[in-house]
Amino acid sequence: MNVIQTEHLTKTYKRFEKEAGLKGSVRSLFNRKFISKTAVDDFSLSIGEGEFVGLIGPNGAGKTTLVKMLTGIIAPTSGKVSVLGYYPNKLENSFKRQYAVVMGQKSQLFPELSAADTFLLFKELYAIPDEEYRQNLAYFTELFGIQEYLNVQVRTLSLGERMKMELIAALLHNPKVLFLDEPTIGLDAIAQKQIRSFLREVNGQRGTTIILTSHYMEDIKSLCGRGVVINHGKKLYDGALTSLFDRYQTHKRITVLFEHENGLHLPEDIEILEQNPYKVSMMVKRERAKEVLGLLLEECDISDLTIEEDDIGSVVERIYAGGITDEEVS
Repeated sequence: MNVIQTEHLTKTYKRFEKEAGLKGSVRSLFNRKFISKTAVDDFSLSIGEGEFVGLIGPNGAGKTTLVKMLTGIIAPTSGKVSVLGYYPNKLENSFKRQYAVVMGQKSQLFPELSAADTFLLFKELYAIPDEEYRQNLAYFTELFGIQEYLNVQVRTLSLGERMKMELIAALLHNPKVLFLDEPTIGLDAIAQKQIRSFLREVNGQRGTTIILTSHYMEDIKSLCGRGVVINHGKKLYDGALTSLFDRYQTHKRITVLFEHENGLHLPEDIEILEQNPYKVSMMVKRERAKEVLGLLLEECDISDLTIEEDDIGSVVERIYAGGITDEEVS
């Protein structure tokens, strides 16, 4: 069963444009100029019940606009959209009780209240039965291990603690669909790992359909089985993430710190990102990573070594440049 279905979905914005200065302002009073910007372009998508789908793309690709149309925050310019059998922009109460949205840069909590007070407010807004509320609150707070922070003001919480509270607030009413827009932005590695574990549990144990946008490679790779790549509002790829990254994640970033001053000379075809006597950072093709690591370990006294995958932006650039055909989009 598809919980989300869009057909030829399009969103176009009209922007007012004027020349700088007083003359430009006066001219605009009599001759206003507008330019059109298509944020989502002829976008068709089907998402089944219980899926965990990653929306991938650079800034300005149209990911957040798509999420806003799926949640009814903005209306599409044209095309069809159905979420849980509803047209989202009608904003029917029966629809709003069945989904939740968490945006990493926008809070739904009240900073002067404690998280516990906000949860009680959400209980009334969503008409959550008493027993269901107690069970859900106990389940989520134990899963995150944050019982000690429930009764302190939200504004005194760290970013990681606040984001955990945001997720609990979103899930108290047992939504069937959860939309997440950059939920781990700005968080440290420990908090990111805890939130990933939490989301994996919610998806696996409760069957919640989750749509995630993130610029963090680890979020997408560790949580989503399916990826949808968007660029300039168009869908470029829809399918298994393993196939996507095997094909387009062609490089690794290797960063090495040396114990002593080092005059290391690397092969000319290695892309050096940063180099000084005590540090070198480079981009290496995946098939050559083992060779380069062997060279480093053999010739240098290393104090620290990190290996990172390509960031999502680089992967998307290669996908766009590679010109995926309709036959490759499944």
